[in-house]
Amino acid sequence: MDHRVSRRLAVGAALCALAAPALLASGPAAAQGWPNRPVTLIVPFPAGGNTDILARAVAAALSDGLGKQFIADNRAGAGGNIGGAAVAKAQPDGYTLLFSTPGPVAQNRLMYKSMPYDPDRDLVPIVLIANSPLIVTAKKDAPFKTLADLVAAARAAPGKVNAGIPGQGTLGHITSELLQASAKVQFTNVPYRGTSPIITDLLGGQIDVAMDFMSSYVPLVQSGTIKALATTGAKRSASLPDVPTVTETGVANFEASAWYALMAPAGTPSEVIEKTNRVVNAWLKTDKAKEVLASMSMEPNGGTPEELKAYIASEVAKWGPVIKGAGIQF
Repeated sequence: MDHRVSRRLAVGAALCALAAPALLASGPAAAQGWPNRPVTLIVPFPAGGNTDILARAVAAALSDGLGKQFIADNRAGAGGNIGGAAVAKAQPDGYTLLFSTPGPVAQNRLMYKSMPYDPDRDLVPIVLIANSPLIVTAKKDAPFKTLADLVAAARAAPGKVNAGIPGQGTLGHITSELLQASAKVQFTNVPYRGTSPIITDLLGGQIDVAMDFMSSYVPLVQSGTIKALATTGAKRSASLPDVPTVTETGVANFEASAWYALMAPAGTPSEVIEKTNRVVNAWLKTDKAKEVLASMSMEPNGGTPEELKAYIASEVAKWGPVIKGAGIQF
């Protein structure tokens, strides 16, 4: 071989060798120095609700902790599946994350005939942020004072008790189904478009009970305008410490809570997962975080990505039979 050709080949090989590390470092697997530009935090529900409020508080904490702006981006629709799909299909470089409720990562797969993504395959867990129990309330002049009274009334007259729920397939809906299955009673679920119309009809006496997120009902319970029969968490809520849990009233092993978690596209670098997890866990221990969560009747969680993964699996296992038994499908 001509020595000039050989020399050109050698130089070319050397240049390739020098370029290879740079090419590798530019891919998502490295993510050195992340974040070095703003990060989008997709919130799969409309602005203004508790989910959005908490997401923006977490985004602010991440901005402070990591030195780059985290921007909440509301992508509502299809029970959270639109926002979930946007993250599942995003580049796994750490610059698109999901602020999720149970629907997009656990429950929707059990209700929707077709999902635009596979939560287990396309998303990876970062951290469980908080949970929020629901509350079972009754109109002021209801003939029952406790959940045990409600169960007795429903057994005596199956289907006669009207239960307001915030829409088909919502956590309020499947919590009602879980309570009916666990207590072996039958309610007539009355679906509404959100919380406000439920409260209006509960105050007006058009429905007997409601099963919904706590925060909007706490002031009404405290003022004596409606009755609180039980909360659905594993322990009593700090917002209403005198109200027993469903389990305390005699329905064994009952727990139903909303929860909020951060997820990332599958393949996101471990550095992104670790940094985000660390900042959120630190924030959850601050007085500011406790104040934000308490204002919405939420409890802080935290923990590792592995613990969140196991928790999601347990939620799928718990709600699967309930949703199938109730025939909830979209």
